[in-house]
Amino acid sequence: MRRVVIILFILTTMIYSIEINDNLGFSKNKTPTYSDSPAISDMKPSTDITQLKPVALTKYPPDAPAPNIPLLRWTIPPGSVYYEIEFLTAPAEKPNDTSPSIYQFYASREVFVNGYSIDLSTFLGDHLYWRVRGIDFNGNPIGVFSDATPLYIDHTLAQILKPISNTGYKQANMPMPLYPVYSWIPIYGAVDYEVELTTDPPENPNGLSPSQYQFRNQIIRGSFDCYDEEALSTPGTYYWRVRGLDESGGPIGVYSDAEEFSVSSTAGSYAGTLGDSITHGGGAISYSPANVEYSFQTYLAFPNINLGKSGDTSETMLNRFENDVLPYQPRFLIIMGGTNSLRGGVPAYQVIEELAAIRDKCILYGIRPIFLTLPPIIPEAIKKAFNEDTIPNWQEEFASVNSFIREQHYNIDIEPYFSDDSHNLPPQYAVDGLHLDIEGKQLMAQIINANWLRVTQ
Repeated sequence: MRRVVIILFILTTMIYSIEINDNLGFSKNKTPTYSDSPAISDMKPSTDITQLKPVALTKYPPDAPAPNIPLLRWTIPPGSVYYEIEFLTAPAEKPNDTSPSIYQFYASREVFVNGYSIDLSTFLGDHLYWRVRGIDFNGNPIGVFSDATPLYIDHTLAQILKPISNTGYKQANMPMPLYPVYSWIPIYGAVDYEVELTTDPPENPNGLSPSQYQFRNQIIRGSFDCYDEEALSTPGTYYWRVRGLDESGGPIGVYSDAEEFSVSSTAGSYAGTLGDSITHGGGAISYSPANVEYSFQTYLAFPNINLGKSGDTSETMLNRFENDVLPYQPRFLIIMGGTNSLRGGVPAYQVIEELAAIRDKCILYGIRPIFLTLPPIIPEAIKKAFNEDTIPNWQEEFASVNSFIREQHYNIDIEPYFSDDSHNLPPQYAVDGLHLDIEGKQLMAQIINANWLRVTQ
């Protein structure tokens, strides 16, 4: 999944919206089939308006004004798929509201990350105000506008265009996934971006040229995050940074500050999580695994390494087992896979064979396999978000695979918690009908935590 495709599709759906049925009669008290199931408390969306109101993270007061092209950042209201930003000539007449201001100088809804870079070189004044609000997939407001924040400008200041890291692993004190994902706040004028990884701190901070310590780089077309397709399992300390590129491939501005991260074989010695994009992380269409609030591992009560890979099938999970799992030799391996295979038409019996082969490899190498049942999906939402079809009999195929998983000696049955009365996924858990959003990832981790002692004794 690449953000440029998502952006184009969201812009289209602003005009041509497909309504998803919200009246699915979800029963919140379903329990797993095993008899010793612990009680799981309901997890309901927050009604606290302050959590649905972005907070400005960037300030440009009179004594520290911005250059002509400031870079603004804000917090992420849960449920936001993209954003609407307003620039005002005076404070908004209706704070804590969802209506555009009469003082609007400029506005944009083409904001797909919690940051924005704008060229104010033609603005004649020395200050204005800005505010932002979250927007859902159907173009409706999420909460209210942020407080109107003053933005002072000094048109004589030297301009340095520089992306800012938006990757959350370090702040959350989490290890980088085996397949790293890097995210950043984009800069004005950049068409593409180049991400580089280095083995030492780059010798040229704030520079234009690649580092002499570069060992891997990747050009990213029209997106603000980078999914590394190559596993990074060699222990060591690494650095990543990104720079903007123009249409001809030349640099715009300078590299971002290099962000350090470590790879350790001991990070996954206790537990690993193997799976597809639901395991790798991300959700609400616009957020990648670098947004750690969309990773269920963030909420687990024990140390673990994320061995997920977006786009995986049960076959590719099996094929990469030796290369990706064995370097960590985890005591416990949480396994959830087969969703991409099944919805694409791979028969359940083949997925079962591949999951059984993963189980057998675990046993061979002294790893305890702990299987998670597959949560259901919403085919209509998947079609809307990604223009991908789902086989008509997906429910029967999912049920067959889940029956196999429930027969395994070590399993955690998460599926009933995510099923409505029609055995579909309630829309509250996944905007795109496939990738669980924050509430879903939190519930998923809560179920795992509650069952962990049972499956590890």
